[in-house]
Formats: sequence, C-alpha cells, structure tokens
Amino acid sequence: MTGWAAVIAAAVSWAVLGALVRHAGLLPLDVPNARSLHVRAIPRGGGLAIWAGWIAGTLWLPGAKPWLGPLAAVIAVSLLDDLRGVHPAFRLTVHLAAAAAWAWLAGPALNPIAAVLAIVWMANLYNFMDGSDGLAGTMAVVGFGAYAAAAWLAGSAAATLLLALVAAVVPFLLRNAPPARVLLGDVGAVPLGFLAAVFGITGWQERWWPAWFPILIFLPFIADATATLVYRLLRGARIWEAHREHYYQRLVQIGWGHRRTLALYAGLMVGVAGSSLGVLAWAPAAGVVLLIVWTVVLALIFAAIEYHWRRRGVGFGESKG
Repeated sequence: MTGWAAVIAAAVSWAVLGALVRHAGLLPLDVPNARSLHVRAIPRGGGLAIWAGWIAGTLWLPGAKPWLGPLAAVIAVSLLDDLRGVHPAFRLTVHLAAAAAWAWLAGPALNPIAAVLAIVWMANLYNFMDGSDGLAGTMAVVGFGAYAAAAWLAGSAAATLLLALVAAVVPFLLRNAPPARVLLGDVGAVPLGFLAAVFGITGWQERWWPAWFPILIFLPFIADATATLVYRLLRGARIWEAHREHYYQRLVQIGWGHRRTLALYAGLMVGVAGSSLGVLAWAPAAGVVLLIVWTVVLALIFAAIEYHWRRRGVGFGESKG
C-alpha cells in the first residue's frame, strides 16, 4: 500500500505539472523585479501539481485526516494570492483559522494557542525561504522524508502519507532545480510549511518522536527565517514588507548563485536530517544537545555570510522575502 500511494502521487504530480508547464497561460508568470533573485520571467504555481498528486495518492487510504479541510483552505487562499494577490490581513486570517480548525479537529494535547502560532509561523517562514531555485523543494524532500523514516521506525501508518508527499514533490523539484523552469508559488510553499508543523506536532503528541525532532529537521529554514526576522526587527525595518535579506538570498547576491547556494543548504539539510534520525534511533536523550550543536553551526555560517555581505558592500534593500 505504501508503494502504490507513492507511485500514484508521483505519477499524478508529474502529469499535472507537465500539463501546466506545456500550456502557456495556465500559470501566472513571476516577473523579475528588485525583490527577486531571478533575471527572467518564470511560471509560478507549480505547487498545484504537488497537491494534486498527494491527494490522489492518499485520499483513498484509511484513517482520519484532520488536516485535509484546513489544508484545502490554505491551498485555496495561496492559489488566489498567486493569481490575483490578496490583502495580507485576509491571508493571515485564513492561516489562523486553518491552524485553529486543525487544532480543534486533532485535539492536540499541548496548548492550542501555541500550536496555532507555531503552524502559522512555519507556513509563512517556509514561504519566505522559497526564493532560490530548488531550495524549498529540497527541504520538502529531505524534511518529509525524515518524517517518513521516523514514523516508520515508530510503526505509524503516517509513514505512507509522508512518503507519498515526498514522491509528489520530486517531479516538481526536477523542474525547479537550477535553472528553474517553474516556481513553487505560494500555493506550494505555504501549505508545505503548514504540513511541516502539523505533522511535527502530531508526531510529538503521538510519541513518534520527541519535541526536538521536527525543530531539528527543518532547522535550516527555521533558523534562517527567524534570525532574519529578529535582525530586521532590531534594525527597525518594516517586517511585513518583502525583502531579500535572508541568508540564502545574500549568498546568491554575493556571487554564489543558485547552484552553490542550493548545494550548501542541501548539505546542511541532509546532515541535520541524518544526524537527527541517528540520534532518534539510538540516543534520543541526546537530541537537545544535537539541536544546540546544529544551532551553533548555523550561527557560524550565518556570521560568515554576514561578514562577506558587508565586506562586498552589498546594501540592504526592501526587497523579496
């Protein structure tokens, strides 16, 4: 059953994405501007294929799916944002409502307010990190792949759902790797972040993994987005405006380009995921120590990027997030 879910998810995702890319005009164009890292117009909204594939591959599986309705709401408002744009307040309201609906349907044991805030932040930070070729897709494959492995180790049927999600992302990633031929769009990035938080919380409350595990798995994204937010707050910047001051964006701007930036972040993602799974399997009590170690590693990398950014005299701008 696990295999068929993944095969169906990948096949449908591939077919839908191919149709979207082949027929010009089905997807909106992401036109280069001062806020982007691209130099040519690229279709965005490829995330639609991911959700078509994943739902086709998993909807027939038995078991409760409290995330399905809230996820549909997040996908809908994100697609509308890609196509026409929506007011930030309306978008945030939908995110909060979807997270609250999931918290009510799933009945998480922890503080529901904390759960809602964590889900909304993860959904938005994942979108902030979707600005360089291959980055968000690679994080999805590695992150949800690690979730699937951990769920399998715990004997949970959720491993099938998670593996199918990875399979649905792969066809998109093949077309989004540098140089990108299609972009994820809000319709892809925001729901991926939403699910990263939802499954992370679910796994904790179901005892598939300790609380440190989902934080570690997505730490390369969480650390970059959170550090950038704090940095901009301290500078008095308008944090609700788009920009391109994330560390991955700075790497591209100082000459690393999309390929080398992806190689660095992919290496970090695989290193974090591999070490996290190893500790989870053989020494789960050491997880907090591993979280501290990787946080220090990322802080040092960010400091090096900051140093070279300032040395090259690249100015701060109110550009993409």
